[in-house]
Amino acid sequence: MLFFAAPLFLVSCESNFKEVQKINITELNPVGEAQEFNLKYTDSGKIKAVLVSPQMLDFSHLEFPFTEFPKGINVTIYDDAGNQNFVTSKYAISYSVSNIIELQGNVEIKTHDGKKLETEQLYYDQKNEWFFTQKPFRFTDRGSVINGVGIDFSKDFKNLDTQQINGTYSL
Repeated sequence: MLFFAAPLFLVSCESNFKEVQKINITELNPVGEAQEFNLKYTDSGKIKAVLVSPQMLDFSHLEFPFTEFPKGINVTIYDDAGNQNFVTSKYAISYSVSNIIELQGNVEIKTHDGKKLETEQLYYDQKNEWFFTQKPFRFTDRGSVINGVGIDFSKDFKNLDTQQINGTYSL
């Protein structure tokens, strides 16, 4: 009789153990959600940037808060002269504590003066106004094309540090 009671006890404990495990699983639900999101960032009465996204999810209630754009972003950035520069990606996430933005999927930056950067993943450090990636990239500037893996650059492309590059340069 003891032989039959032990297997039943183990089956019963396994079921309860799975229930106990579920208690420690936290569901990742946003505290806010916006559809057809359109944000205009202004400073001293001037529009500095416009961010447009089909969906924005707000996870500001978490220990490491973030904002997610699961359907991508289109950002228009205006410089001091009013020139427009464009940033697009299929996915983006912004971490408020670290001030880092991660862009993924067909990431593209186009500047008003014809520069273009293409990659699959790119990070932007908002505090230092610095972009970086360790992924393959393609950089085009007035007929010159640079392909490589790994690049760091300032938001205005004036300071550029490339790694493992090849390409053509034309004057």
